[in-house]
Amino acid sequence: MDQQKKKHHFKMPSAFTILFLLIILMAVLSWIIPAGAYKLKDGSIIAGSYHRVAQHPQGIWDVFMAPIIGMIGDKSTEGAISISLFILVIGGFLAVVNKTNALDQGIGSIVSKYRGKEKALIPVLMILFALGGTTFGMAEETMAFYPLLIPVMISCGFDSMVALGIVIIGSQVGCLASTVNPFATGVASQSLGISPGDGLMSRVILLVITLGISIWYVYSYASKIEKDPKKSIIYDQREADLKHFDIDAMTREDVKMTGRQKAVIAIFGITFFIMVLGLIPWDSINKHFTFFNSFAKWLTNVPFLGALIGKDLTPFGSWYFSEITMLFLFMSVLIMFVYHMSEKEFVDTFLSGMADFISVAMIVAVARGIQVIMNNGMITDTVLHWGEMGLQHLSSSAFSIIAYIFYIPMSFLIPSTSGLASATMGIIGPLGEFAHVAGNVIVTAFQAASGWVNLITPTSAVIMGALAIARVNISKWWKWIAKLMVILFVVTCVYLGILAVI
Repeated sequence: MDQQKKKHHFKMPSAFTILFLLIILMAVLSWIIPAGAYKLKDGSIIAGSYHRVAQHPQGIWDVFMAPIIGMIGDKSTEGAISISLFILVIGGFLAVVNKTNALDQGIGSIVSKYRGKEKALIPVLMILFALGGTTFGMAEETMAFYPLLIPVMISCGFDSMVALGIVIIGSQVGCLASTVNPFATGVASQSLGISPGDGLMSRVILLVITLGISIWYVYSYASKIEKDPKKSIIYDQREADLKHFDIDAMTREDVKMTGRQKAVIAIFGITFFIMVLGLIPWDSINKHFTFFNSFAKWLTNVPFLGALIGKDLTPFGSWYFSEITMLFLFMSVLIMFVYHMSEKEFVDTFLSGMADFISVAMIVAVARGIQVIMNNGMITDTVLHWGEMGLQHLSSSAFSIIAYIFYIPMSFLIPSTSGLASATMGIIGPLGEFAHVAGNVIVTAFQAASGWVNLITPTSAVIMGALAIARVNISKWWKWIAKLMVILFVVTCVYLGILAVI
């Protein structure tokens, strides 16, 4: 009797498994790679001061202790507890905002307002989605918008590819040029010991450039098929799409926001605005600009009011993860009162949001464990020394571009931006110092590569889910977006090359 053979399909292991395997690999290498160390001056490595030290091989105990130390820290590695707690709190904040349905209704009301002028929606919505991507790494949150936008775009003579472009490209170009995205900019900056505000203006400029190009790309395609629908890359399925999405029924309803939802949107925007103000290192931009320091000092010395607010008030420009964690916690409570949530509903929602982000928070600690093993095995400086030897004739521009290219395949291997930053920044950052590349440029190269990959990767649940909703094959998506990918790659390389030398 013939037995039916089971087909075994390869399944990509989770980011946790990949990172733990890397911890084991580093432990094995600590037995092989010569141990060494650099001399330090004011906490910075002195180039050319590398010397060999006694071997420090890492064992099984060290492997399983590495993620623990990665979370709480030790004398050689800063713990991830501050960034992990921030990730959990921002998860709670986003859950509370989403509970009010304010973001969904906000986008829906804009679509209703622009009915009959749908092409004008393209730049408006792409800017909004980019703001979501650049501030809090908007990705999974976009899934609710595809069923809303696809019928609208098809009904006015476009196709579902335009709707996909608006949401996917808008949000992920925002992630590509993450200005204050805590999961990319925040984790990477903390891994290098710099403020997330360092390099903020250069990332804003990159956002404007890449978003402008992306809007032009989607708008040009929409204009082309508006004139001749047969030029649509998915024209062969247009009739089927008209029936499947029940266009007439799905585009009649007007969406209106309540007053409370408008207030939540205002609080949402103000929260990120305050975070940006707090993170920008005003003193380093202009040492004579002391307004925020003076204001905080004056405010805390006002009788009663100063004591009520708190004597340890940190002025804008000096904020770090503790302060922005407090900000999102406070704003979550404020939304509870403004939206008239019950105490139980708020607590349940906030804790549920935190639960959704536990995997992200823990992945930072596991990834930091790689650096723990390398540091305790005394092989980090040896790897840096090899890099120093290889980079001694490499220009800063060339290094910034190579770092960007390096992070493209790494983003496929480790899809978690938080995990990737924690796992690699401890090596790439100091290598950048040898090539005279600022830490914030390395951060920009990392997140630009991650955002670029997120536009096309088949391992992304967001990409595959969106394409499934739109009934678009991924090969069609790759074909449609290919030119934009090349343009964004070249523009980013040129920008990083310039940024590294100014």
